[in-house]
Amino acid sequence: MKTKLRIGIEVQRIFREKKHGMEVVALELIRELQKLDTYNEYILYARKDVDEKCLSETANFKIKSLPARSYFTWEQFTLPAEVKKDRLDFLHSTCNTSALRLPVPMMLTLHDIIYLEKTDFKGTAYQNFGNLYRKFVVPKIVDKSKLIITVSNYEREVILNRLNLPEDKVMVIYNAVSPKFNTSYPSAQLDRFRKDHHLPGDFILFLGNTAPKKNTVNVIKAYVDYKEANPEGLPLVILDYDKKLVFELLAKLGKQQFEKDFIFPGYIASEEMPLLYNISRLFLYPSLRESFGLPLLEAMACGVPVITSNTSSMPEIASDAALFVDPLDYHQIKDQIIAVLNDKELEVQLKEKGLKRAANFTWKSSAEQLLSVYNSLSIS
Repeated sequence: MKTKLRIGIEVQRIFREKKHGMEVVALELIRELQKLDTYNEYILYARKDVDEKCLSETANFKIKSLPARSYFTWEQFTLPAEVKKDRLDFLHSTCNTSALRLPVPMMLTLHDIIYLEKTDFKGTAYQNFGNLYRKFVVPKIVDKSKLIITVSNYEREVILNRLNLPEDKVMVIYNAVSPKFNTSYPSAQLDRFRKDHHLPGDFILFLGNTAPKKNTVNVIKAYVDYKEANPEGLPLVILDYDKKLVFELLAKLGKQQFEKDFIFPGYIASEEMPLLYNISRLFLYPSLRESFGLPLLEAMACGVPVITSNTSSMPEIASDAALFVDPLDYHQIKDQIIAVLNDKELEVQLKEKGLKRAANFTWKSSAEQLLSVYNSLSIS
């Protein structure tokens, strides 16, 4: 009978209300691990926050919800103090960073190292501090880690080269798409969602963000070009972005007449995102740099055509199921918007290819790979 492992998983921000990519990934993997592994013992370490109902304990999964004043103090002081009490075989830190001093061996999920490549201070104060913190901590944590998991072959090569690591220290486990992202939602539910969020019958979707890599400025320029060429064209729905910043850019461009074509529904909970994708006509994801690009697969799984970038991991993840652009060339983005919306055959083709592509990425498969790593990890 194999030895029962006592595994710690750090998921500091999993209980935050507005979950982003890394928290979504950790949550989905843990839910699948709970189904797959009833043998090993797990302790999950999270920072106390408002959404503690998103994950429940099971017989062999204990959750420690720990308060702290800041991200830094939780990770560098609260976490190692708790780990010391729990006699773990190892700790898996899931979100790029970890405590610099741990009493047990550790493995790390390193989603990306964008912050090591460039720190331009064009984001929010919170984003800038986070980037500086990661820039300091990550190289030290990588040296201490027994194994590093990342999310694409592209990012693996970047990590190996940038941090000068041996090939066998970094492995890839792809992210995946939750089953909730599908095309089976009844029209009455979609209509109610559209009405509740004051959304039009047809629109282009863009998940805007103040992070420079999201390329929001070029998307706005491309959309304005599209509207000038197609005055009756579709409105653009932008999530998670300040209306004021858009209007300031339009003023600089002398294009204030297009303010009415931008729609800002505000934050939409992750549980409702499949509904938003389902009522979208086209999804724009021309990021400057991604380690994986989960939203493009989520859109595909909901039957939405995708325009994305020809850079970093996006061709690897999208394969032949999207249209690709140079993200720095907003004229290209505009041309591909027009190409999809004016060609019904192309639109249908992209939907069909997208559905097939997204079906290749399941959280069950990702969790099976992760469990295999846990069971085989040799801790000296």
